[in-house]
Amino acid sequence: MSAREKPSSGLVGAGILIVDKEAGLTSHDVVARCRKLLNTRKVGHAGTLDPMATGVLVLGVERATKLLGLLALTTKAYSATIRLGASTDTDDAEGGILTTADASAVTDEDIAAVVATLTGDIEQIPASVSAIKVDGQRAHALVRAGETVELAARPVTVSTFDVLARRDVDGGFVDLDVEVECSSGTYIRSLARDLGRELGVGGHLTALRRTRVGPFTLDHALTLEDLAEAPSVSLDIDEAAQTAFPHRQITTDEAEAISQGRWLEPMGVKGIYAAIDPTGHTIALLQEKGKRASSVMVVRPATLRQ
Repeated sequence: MSAREKPSSGLVGAGILIVDKEAGLTSHDVVARCRKLLNTRKVGHAGTLDPMATGVLVLGVERATKLLGLLALTTKAYSATIRLGASTDTDDAEGGILTTADASAVTDEDIAAVVATLTGDIEQIPASVSAIKVDGQRAHALVRAGETVELAARPVTVSTFDVLARRDVDGGFVDLDVEVECSSGTYIRSLARDLGRELGVGGHLTALRRTRVGPFTLDHALTLEDLAEAPSVSLDIDEAAQTAFPHRQITTDEAEAISQGRWLEPMGVKGIYAAIDPTGHTIALLQEKGKRASSVMVVRPATLRQ
């Protein structure tokens, strides 16, 4: 295949690909494009991104697809624009307008007070057009079929909700540029909706850019145009494992043992961590239980080790 080959990696083309998704594409569209550009069917994604949104989309390629379910992608960061003065049926700019109100009299102090109530550990009702399943069907599919969907509130954590700029727009609208850091499962469009509702003028999301998922940021990201010019993963499987997980250095003998599926002595480390051999290769991802540090994924089975 044409993807980058690192002779030292031992696994040609395998790694994590961070795509800077453009607006208008679904996550599945991006996966399909990447499969074609990298000339492989073995591409999967670790969570979706709405078509309207841009930014970080985490993909696994070749053997690294097995990493996706083990990655701790529990925190995310976004930059967004919220429009006050109108609510929509999707809580974003792609929906139909439900209500309008003059938001020009809303003060910065009013906004700050409500933002404070939407920061920290909160209960949030997801957007009705989310991908959450209701009786086995996606909520957005039910809504588009004309059904009324009421989703239960869920606990989420909004660790940062900062208003960076305010712009008063013709028509009595107010646009806010914001940055949000939050737990996985938080809906930024729901923050926009709730902010507008509590201010009494309605609100919805007009722009959304994801800037980080777990340890992966826009600094790692490639556009589809970049990939067309030079098909490559962002991080080969060694770099990916060592970016995403804590490390444990192991000996050559231990590397041989773990690559054959045997276990190592525990080190008292919580959670999943990477076992790195003396050459810097990731041999396996380990997790400790009792008196064993056993592999949850052998990155380099004995048959693939150089």
